[in-house]
Amino acid sequence: MNTRTESSLLAGIVLAGGLSSRMGQDKARLLWRGRPLLTHMCGLLEQSGARPVRVSGDYPDFDAVPDKLPGCGPLGGLYSVLPILDDGPAWVVPVDMPRLNKALLGRLRDAGPAPCVIFQGQPLPMRLNIDDACRKVVASMVQQREGPRSLHALQARLGVLELPLSDDVAPWLVNCNTPAQWEEVAS
Repeated sequence: MNTRTESSLLAGIVLAGGLSSRMGQDKARLLWRGRPLLTHMCGLLEQSGARPVRVSGDYPDFDAVPDKLPGCGPLGGLYSVLPILDDGPAWVVPVDMPRLNKALLGRLRDAGPAPCVIFQGQPLPMRLNIDDACRKVVASMVQQREGPRSLHALQARLGVLELPLSDDVAPWLVNCNTPAQWEEVAS
């Protein structure tokens, strides 16, 4: 893979390939401030300077990448998107974290060098350094049916820098998996 140019230092990845089974409807299509969550999250990444922004999941309107291995969760989404991105850092965000903001993405961007950077105890959002080593680790993890297929396990294998999670940050990192959580965040 090529390395991204100076004019586009970070890519963006929106993980939207899940089944939304606990929500009972497609989370990516829930309306947040008048527009679908998927549109909101892509816009947030673009406004923060991400180029390109890619979506994992079956969303043709977003030139998204359908999951190659359905049922593998966020790791499966990464596995599907990583081959089409150039080497370099990328923000990885879930589709269901509407309160995430540019300032928090900036903190991830500006953290020191590391294969991945997260807020303490929060697997997402994440700044992930995409390179051949990262792609190989993700591929080996999704192909091992018995092994751990979680973002936590990926981060541990790659090496993670955890930023402190202060009380002022935690409310912005809430993701919505159930109708009750959505109602609380959307109100």
